[in-house]
Amino acid sequence: MSIEDRLYPLLSVYEKLPAPLKKTAGRLYRLLPERHRLGRHYADFVALTESPEAFASGALWDRQIVELRRVLLHAAAHCPFYSNRFERAGFEPRKLGSPDDLLQCPLLEKKDLIESRESLASRQVPASERLYITTGGSTGVPVGFYLQRGISRPKEQAFLEAMWRRVGYTPGARLAVIRGHVVNPRSQGRIASYDATRDWLMLSSYHLTERRLPEYLEEIERFQPEFLHAYPSAALQVAEYLERSGQQWRIPIRAVLCGSERLTLPQKRLLERVFQCRIYRWYGHSERVVLAGEGKSSEWFYFWPQYGFVEFGPPDEDGLREVIGTSFHNLAMPLIRYRTGDFVRVSNPAVDGPAEYPWPAAIEISGRDHEFLVSLEGRRISLTAFNMHDALFDHLYAVQFFQEEPGVAEFRYVASPSFHKSRLSSIEAGIKRKLGDDFRITLREVGETEKTPRGKHRWLVSRLH
Repeated sequence: MSIEDRLYPLLSVYEKLPAPLKKTAGRLYRLLPERHRLGRHYADFVALTESPEAFASGALWDRQIVELRRVLLHAAAHCPFYSNRFERAGFEPRKLGSPDDLLQCPLLEKKDLIESRESLASRQVPASERLYITTGGSTGVPVGFYLQRGISRPKEQAFLEAMWRRVGYTPGARLAVIRGHVVNPRSQGRIASYDATRDWLMLSSYHLTERRLPEYLEEIERFQPEFLHAYPSAALQVAEYLERSGQQWRIPIRAVLCGSERLTLPQKRLLERVFQCRIYRWYGHSERVVLAGEGKSSEWFYFWPQYGFVEFGPPDEDGLREVIGTSFHNLAMPLIRYRTGDFVRVSNPAVDGPAEYPWPAAIEISGRDHEFLVSLEGRRISLTAFNMHDALFDHLYAVQFFQEEPGVAEFRYVASPSFHKSRLSSIEAGIKRKLGDDFRITLREVGETEKTPRGKHRWLVSRLH
């Protein structure tokens, strides 16, 4: 297991250290070799991203079927949920020979993770090697699952860096980050802190108001980063402020790294115009089933065949298809034919032109639009930044914010039979930590949350103009 995984439970303690001591500890940690910080498997995953045979179209299935069989056989032998489901469906992993054979395997729904998490977990991987994560994703349906310590984190780091290298990233580069970090929960609190463990400037996603944006620019200019790593909504707020106030971006940077939210091509062009550099987009999710990123020279999203196996559901009336994925490597809780709830427009080289890589690709990621709660002070709080990764929303079938006036919001929740109302106070406290002190929040249990016309759950129902 990596030092990062071992120290993760102590992160809150580190964050409370006095600034000089935290800076010294962070620098010492950064001096450790990568194999110690990220674990011995990090180098294996880096090699996997650079493997020449992974780029050859003829070898893709031959390589993927090895990983698929390994995951499927492990799940059948050690995960009770899959053992029962495979038997009922008459699906035999050993007989997998083509992608069509996988269609006999039932799809995995988010509700399966909610209702059957422990039986989905592998009995062969001890609890000490599991890392519990929760996500509300883009739907407002809280889902808990296990990643594998020593595997999932180094894998994600290796593949993210491989994508970022397409726009000039090198390990150790200085980043200014605006991605949901709570620097200070007070509406008038400080906006920046220094992460000495990575040499990153961490900027609040919660204070991007007209009055305080000049502070952001001053902090970034003082830090002189090589990259800006931001939620698209945060980058757009900075860019729109600069254009609105007649200012120019004054720091040469190699690229703006934009993930976790949808960024349309017109929005991307605005960012390119303001920041005068490449704006790089990618698609992933907390469950870490599949991962896709723009190419080195193209704007398609290419799904890494070494990361997981991707399938696409049937097209809807708009030609969009759901992303269905099977995770590789995470044996603590394999996710097999998992319906992500995310929809894409799959590329067609005959119509859209030649692909940069011979991999499955999408020309558009649908959904994950920018949804904001607005505070009394006018702060816009992206619900992507609000996403929890602990057990705060466990045993809630759905959660949703409702807002019709600034600074006031209602948190609606659909409780499962196992939910205890004694947890409401901790849920309210957790929400308030994210929202800050210029918000009034009320909690209300409902039988069902409002949905989109297509029947999807929504994080936010806003009546604000």
